Amino acid sequence: MSWFFLVIIALLALVAFRPGFSFRNQTPGDYAAKEPSFDIRKHLNGALVSEGMIYGPRGRVTSRFIARFKGEWDGETGTLAESFQYDTGNNQERKWRLTMGEDGHFTATADDIIGTATGRQLGAAVSMRYRIRLPAEAGGHVLTVTDWLYLMENGNILNRSEMRKFGLKVAELIATIRPEE
Repeated sequence: MSWFFLVIIALLALVAFRPGFSFRNQTPGDYAAKEPSFDIRKHLNGALVSEGMIYGPRGRVTSRFIARFKGEWDGETGTLAESFQYDTGNNQERKWRLTMGEDGHFTATADDIIGTATGRQLGAAVSMRYRIRLPAEAGGHVLTVTDWLYLMENGNILNRSEMRKFGLKVAELIATIRPEE
């Protein structure tokens, strides 16, 4: 009986770690033919509101938040100011500085981002990868983040982010983003 369970666990491990079966293995090209077309200069512009949750490494909700965003663009450069209010009473501010490149590629920086984030918009999706230093009250850890934003037909955006440390998933964020009424 124990061999049976070992074989099942081994098969599950192969599927879980096989390329193509992971959140990080998505590519913008997977969404190239999807509509509507996501343009961060249009869809991350103006006043936006977001609600979301952060899941810890065991899959349980560790934090909930409401955020207000303000996107402003001048041609190929823009800013996205974010103001988060967490259910713990903590607040967090971030201001992204974004620069569009060719073929939907873009770069972004912010004060808590280490180096430069790189991203791409294609079809109905946007992906971005970066390293972030958490605030001191959250441990000050440096995490590698993969963000995916998916534009829905009604103009709302679904955001899914995965955070890793030493290659291990330590958190996941799920949020909605929509124009503020």
